[in-house]
Amino acid sequence: MEPYVANHGFRPVKIKTIFFFLSLLVLFACENDINTITSLSTVDSLPAETARKIQVIYSDSGRIQAMLESPLMKRFEQKDPYYEFPEGFRIIFYDSAMNPETEITAKYGIRNDKTKIMEAQNNVVVKSINKNEQLDTEKLIWDEVKKQIYSDVFVKITRPDRVIYGDGLTSDQDFNNYTIKNLKGEFQVNPDER
Repeated sequence: MEPYVANHGFRPVKIKTIFFFLSLLVLFACENDINTITSLSTVDSLPAETARKIQVIYSDSGRIQAMLESPLMKRFEQKDPYYEFPEGFRIIFYDSAMNPETEITAKYGIRNDKTKIMEAQNNVVVKSINKNEQLDTEKLIWDEVKKQIYSDVFVKITRPDRVIYGDGLTSDQDFNNYTIKNLKGEFQVNPDER
């Protein structure tokens, strides 16, 4: 005799029938995209470390050259380890007398640990403190080894006497010597009207 379930006036239902319908439900409910499963199981997609309110000092031969600050830093360990600054960052470069010389800020940054290249994105601003100049762009790359910054997108440089527009830039990391690519325009500014 086959078992069945009876409930206060309900029609008897066979256990095999219930099991069959549950099996079908589970079979069709477990449809997943293989890319989703792979991305969830990939350990490299998770940061190895996360730090808040960080301050990193870059030095050479005991002399501080730059300081990086960020509200959030994530470090990823994989074939090409990198650091991500999803909430933005600020870098200050110092001269030999430890005076601030240049400041770079952006709303997002990523730094490759092997190549020592940092890419800044979204509202990137570079200020030359001594020369009272400012660069505005949406993307900027800092090559720590070559001590250069460069961009291949629209740039605007504001100087005390003029504003310069172009489609890219190459400069030393101190923003003292730069070359603007594909110059779009230069406008004189009267300092007294500012």
